[in-house]
Amino acid sequence: MVRRHDGFFSGGLSLQGRDMTDSITPAALREAALVSKAWPYEEARKLLKRYEKGAPAKGHVLFETGYGPSGLPHIGTFNEVLRTTMVRRAYEEMSDVPTRLIAFSDDMDGLRKVPDNVPNQEMLREHLGKPLTKIPDPFGKYESFAHHNNAMLREFLDRFGFDYDFRSSTEAYESGQFDEALKDILRHYDGIMGIMLPTLRKERQATYSPVLPISPKSGIVLQVPVEVVDADQGLIRFEDTSVPGGETIVQSILGGKAKLQWKVDWAMRWVALGVDYEMSGKDLIDSVIQSSKIARELGARPPEGFNYEMFLDEKGEKISKSKGNGLSLEQWLTYGPEESLAFYAYREPKKAKQLHMGVIPRAVDEYWQFRGNYAGQPIEQKLGNPVHHIHGATGDAVPDSVLPVTFGLLLNLVGVMGDASKEQVWGYLANYVPDASAEKYPELDRLIGHALAYHRDFVAPTLKRRKPTDNEAAALRALDAKLAAMPADASAEDIQNEVYAIGKEEAYGFASLRDWFKALYETLLGAEQGPRMGSFIALYGIANSRRLIAEALA
Repeated sequence: MVRRHDGFFSGGLSLQGRDMTDSITPAALREAALVSKAWPYEEARKLLKRYEKGAPAKGHVLFETGYGPSGLPHIGTFNEVLRTTMVRRAYEEMSDVPTRLIAFSDDMDGLRKVPDNVPNQEMLREHLGKPLTKIPDPFGKYESFAHHNNAMLREFLDRFGFDYDFRSSTEAYESGQFDEALKDILRHYDGIMGIMLPTLRKERQATYSPVLPISPKSGIVLQVPVEVVDADQGLIRFEDTSVPGGETIVQSILGGKAKLQWKVDWAMRWVALGVDYEMSGKDLIDSVIQSSKIARELGARPPEGFNYEMFLDEKGEKISKSKGNGLSLEQWLTYGPEESLAFYAYREPKKAKQLHMGVIPRAVDEYWQFRGNYAGQPIEQKLGNPVHHIHGATGDAVPDSVLPVTFGLLLNLVGVMGDASKEQVWGYLANYVPDASAEKYPELDRLIGHALAYHRDFVAPTLKRRKPTDNEAAALRALDAKLAAMPADASAEDIQNEVYAIGKEEAYGFASLRDWFKALYETLLGAEQGPRMGSFIALYGIANSRRLIAEALA
């Protein structure tokens, strides 16, 4: 089933706005894309070279992303589909050849262990080793465990407006779609064993087989050696070790009666479906190498693609589901909008990046900074701007609306307000933003919700304002006197000038302006970093800011 959506993320990226490339001809856009150094274009040019003589025989270029339905979709799933879609759109800007994206679910895999985050674990333990589509749904909602997680995957992809064609491994095997490719696996059995055996430990070599027959009695996916009986008929011989005493069986591997080992399965799928592009994590580099060799053994060309780096936690350690040291998709979307996550996913995909709540505010503000720059940029800079690829991932225009305040400034405002409501925040914004309202600035209204949640859960528990030193206290008293002499509607620039002047006075003993600003942040805001103080004071109000100073001096 193909999903096509006109809007982007449900969080509001489908707001009406001018397409900043409207004035650029398709020819100019294509010419600029052909030389752009932005990574989606560099990846897309691999496909131009792959089919430099014209469109493939199947009539389209096929992109694929894979998903293991033993668990629920997560932030890594989002990143892989988003990044693949960015490459797809980049290719479409340079070529008239149609494209498709398959979201493939490996739902015929045998369940190896019971996930920690699902109910009815005892029931699942009784079905260990069986294909995920043959295991009852522990949530009691769907035909099987895999059907449940596949439904979650499709709901997940639909939520973000991705254009994709969902495919189930079980359906492909059982329908016979893979039958010819499976026969070919048996015809090249010795060649595939020659590729795989040198990569395995000696004890694993003794039991390894590219083909995993499914026991006709227990329904378990068997990890046993097999003997090819008749490749053209798809027949193999094996020992069914899942039944008492074992039993020698001759059985077809066609029609869903067997599946393939992971690396062989991946290669077979590339060949059977005609996959042209698939990216994967750095942890699968070896799998890509071996699967590519197998694809060539089968007489096909492996797909193009690249290996992206994995995320790290705030300590620089590899994220582990069992450790729980990562950041979930739900957490990010609680504290920041979808486009900020897309921005973070776009930047430097081949560089290991930390993924924790502390990176969200910067990602939000940097997204808006790049979005604000987009309108005035020449075409070559537009194509290197992350927002071009974020919004282009579903064909949307880049909106031309801008924020009147930064997310960082919002966080500082909420920080000094304490337990505030959206309405109270809008009341303060009226001091700084003409005609401030949720109706006029819907994106800002959503950001206020994120800022309140971020402060409540992440900032407030660690917030601590320190007592100023003697020289800092003298500087704060001087700032208070300056503010007292200024009108209530003084501009942020005028206030900033007075803040600068005090920091530069030798009498207060600051080695640099940085020390003065650090003192302001730590004594007034309770944070090590902060906003441009002129903007903050103008936003919070002179009278309120003077109360902050009085509290610090007290």
